[in-house]
This record gives sequence, C-alpha cells and structure tokens, in this order.
Amino acid sequence: MKNLYTTVNLKQAVYDIVNLIPYGRATSYGAIARAIGFPNWSRKVGKIMSECNSSENTIPAHRVVNSQGILTAGNAFGSDGEMQKLLESEGITVKNNRICDWKRVFWDPLKEL
Repeated sequence: MKNLYTTVNLKQAVYDIVNLIPYGRATSYGAIARAIGFPNWSRKVGKIMSECNSSENTIPAHRVVNSQGILTAGNAFGSDGEMQKLLESEGITVKNNRICDWKRVFWDPLKEL
C-alpha cells in the first residue's frame, strides 16, 4: 500500500505544478520533475501526464512538452493536432510540432514560483 500512496502523492504533486503554468507559457517534464524534488524522473512525469485525461478535467496538460519544446504527447489529446491548437489558442506559435521561441515561452517553476 505504501507504493500506491507514494504514486498518488507524486501524481498530485505533478498536477499541482501543471495547474500553476501560466496561460501562454509552457514547461517541460524535466522542469516539473525538478520542481517536485525528483530531478531524474522526467519520464515518470511524462507517464503521469499521459494518464491525466485532460479532455475531461481542467489540467492544462497541453502546456507540458519535452525539454526542447517539442510536442511529444499530441496523441494524448484525442485528436491529431489538438495539443497544437490549444497552445496556439494561447498565443504560442508551433511549427513542425515544436514551440517557436522556446526560451521565451518556457516557464521554470523553480525560478518563477
């Protein structure tokens, strides 16, 4: 039972950080992992994000991409291109499945919270 409890807390910690990402900004799986105290768990954060079912809740999962600003979870949004549409609706430019001007758009929770 201890492992389940830890997983639930980890999942909630990830969702708590994701809910703080400002409109028009994006962050990476690694930045979230560092912010919750598990700097080497970016893949675990990605797995948690793939399970969040953002189409049925208010978690802005579309604001989480890989460390280069590449949209790696597009298929988790139900329809092809939905992640890009959501980002573009917030004023973020995406070309070739990558956020343009990534350094400006990137939100680092450790520096900005």
